Amino acid sequence: MFGFPFLGIILLLVLALLFTMFRVLREYERGVIFMLGRFYKIKGPGLIIIIPVLQQMVKVDLRTIVMDVPTQDVISRDNVSVQVNAVIYFKVVDPERAIVQVENFLEATSQLSQTTLRSVLGQHELDDMLAERERLNADIQSILDKQTAAWGIKVANVEIKHVDLNETMVRALAKQAEAERERRAKVIHAMGEAEAAEKLAEAAKVLSAQDQAIQLRYLQTLVEIAGDKSSTLVFPVPIDLMEKLRS
Repeated sequence: MFGFPFLGIILLLVLALLFTMFRVLREYERGVIFMLGRFYKIKGPGLIIIIPVLQQMVKVDLRTIVMDVPTQDVISRDNVSVQVNAVIYFKVVDPERAIVQVENFLEATSQLSQTTLRSVLGQHELDDMLAERERLNADIQSILDKQTAAWGIKVANVEIKHVDLNETMVRALAKQAEAERERRAKVIHAMGEAEAAEKLAEAAKVLSAQDQAIQLRYLQTLVEIAGDKSSTLVFPVPIDLMEKLRS
């Protein structure tokens, strides 16, 4: 009834169906199986069997994904405009949720990372962005991890890569740093003057309590001046000192 060509076609179709039934998944891959459109089970790794027509498989990679967050324009809390980019490390821990709960978990994670980056950094001042990156990284990672948990995703780490300022802000920061250095130098100088004045006051009290000490200091000053100058100097000598020497 049926010719050889028809049987050959049937045989080829059967072989093709049998070939599509067998799939091999690597150690880091899982297959999300749907039976007539409904979620059925997770399969893999290794050799798995898919019933053609009745079952469909969506393959999910479980390795850690490194995603660059595009440069974002951020207005800090002290009204400074900066450009910030970052990198996030995440992986799928629940393949079923990653496929069923969100249309494209990669795109969704990327968009959420961008909005979270702008939101978190916008609540901090520029100095915090430059000096406290570790704390900001932890804050962003915590927020992303909580929001992506419903998609079966675990955010392991977030790193802010660059905080770029325009030339005007760079010059302003340089002036601010220079002013801070000058302020510290003046403070140190003032502290030195105050300490020196305190020591001089103590020395004056000691000298004023002993007349002989004042006289010895006066003579020492004369010796120092005579040694430093080769010319003749006329130096007034207090009368009370002469009386002390005569006696």
